[in-house]
Amino acid sequence: MTATSPHEKIGSYLNRLRALLRGMGNDEIREIVEELRSHILEKSTVNGELTGVDAALAGLGRPEALASEYLTDSALARAEVSRSPFRILAGLFRWASLSVAGFFVLIGSLLGYFLGVAFILCALLKPIHPHTAGLWMYQRGPSDWELSLRMGFGSAPAGGQDVLGMWIVPIGLALGGGLVLLTTQFAIWCARSFRRSRAARPALGTS
Repeated sequence: MTATSPHEKIGSYLNRLRALLRGMGNDEIREIVEELRSHILEKSTVNGELTGVDAALAGLGRPEALASEYLTDSALARAEVSRSPFRILAGLFRWASLSVAGFFVLIGSLLGYFLGVAFILCALLKPIHPHTAGLWMYQRGPSDWELSLRMGFGSAPAGGQDVLGMWIVPIGLALGGGLVLLTTQFAIWCARSFRRSRAARPALGTS
């Protein structure tokens, strides 16, 4: 059996990585591959000979894991530019698959967007369901009061009180819109911090 040469090992690793990076731009993939090739050669060359290729490749990790990091970084970069909640959440889902920090940012962002959209919908539905939509307060027990943001479908809570009345329209739109904007800013700030921590390393996936 013919032994695999160091250059063949590098080529096989990078070809596998290139295939896993489909979906990114060709120029971006080419730049990543060439950057990693230079990094591998630098780390594995001793006295002009490639003697540490296996160790350099092991330091990078499996191509699948490294590709996932690059794809996450790319998704978060696109989200930063577009500021679209859908793109942001798509990037955060990828990040959540890589780290605990990404998971908590995703959960916080989902909660922020959910509350923001709920307030906006309540405000929009109040004129349609003036007697049932709104922020309601009702008593569940002798000393147990509960607030409920209702869209107006179904009947109003028995013994409940519409706290804001028609004021829910401007307040809901302002509060909901503010929550969506703040959640977007929070998610982008976290994503930018994550990407900067990656960029500070010699090559993504290395220590």
